[in-house]
Amino acid sequence: MFIEETKYAIPYMRSDILPARHLFTTRRGGVSTGYLESLNLIGLHGDDPENIRENFRRVTAVLGVGEDDCAVTNQVHGNTVKIVEKKDRHKCLGKVPYEADGIVTAEKGMPLFCFTADCVPVLLLDPEAGVAGAVHCGWHGSVKDILKNAMEAMASMGAQPARVRAALGPAIGFCCFETDDDVPEAVTAYLGGETEGLFRRREDGKTMVDLRGANRRRLLQLGLVPENIDLSQECTFCSHDKYWSHRYTKGLRGGQAAGIVLD
Repeated sequence: MFIEETKYAIPYMRSDILPARHLFTTRRGGVSTGYLESLNLIGLHGDDPENIRENFRRVTAVLGVGEDDCAVTNQVHGNTVKIVEKKDRHKCLGKVPYEADGIVTAEKGMPLFCFTADCVPVLLLDPEAGVAGAVHCGWHGSVKDILKNAMEAMASMGAQPARVRAALGPAIGFCCFETDDDVPEAVTAYLGGETEGLFRRREDGKTMVDLRGANRRRLLQLGLVPENIDLSQECTFCSHDKYWSHRYTKGLRGGQAAGIVLD
């Protein structure tokens, strides 16, 4: 179950399935202004860098870490997953020297962050092995099987699928993810045809796709057990006043983050 909490005036969501410090941010509680008001965590759309730094400082304070202590994704809608170590800590606003839509680690105390604005943020944790991951699952990365790559990277550090817990955070919902035929065709191939209930064909030829549900189904195929998977029911498009939505704003938007820390 996802629960809304507030700490240091920062509202955020957390999942009761993850026994580790973690959060899914909203667009509230920051210092950015104009169409980027208020908690913007990405530098793609002209925000003042000092606003982003302050926003990220506030978010990391909720997790009890500093803004320069984290490893972050550098997202290109691909399927690369990088194992990160202490040397990969990212100085806030600095250049990330790799491309990866997912990162995993066994380093205690080092937060992992991925960023979204409609795509599905997935936080992964094997609490027994002490391995965590943060994965950006847009539809392109999803059908390229980024979750399989993430699970393989975690397995290389001792994680076992039956122990892994997954929280799939706020994202564009089944209600609003309108697509052409290329998306359901790619999802069908990705899931080996196991797509019952994931598509709704409209009379105008468009198809509504449950991307969060598709990623849940892939996690089950990869060996996770149903009771270890938690799905947010919030749609970023519907709740555009609470979350950043790329589709709703037609690209004029900030970004939220999902973060996790191994204790």
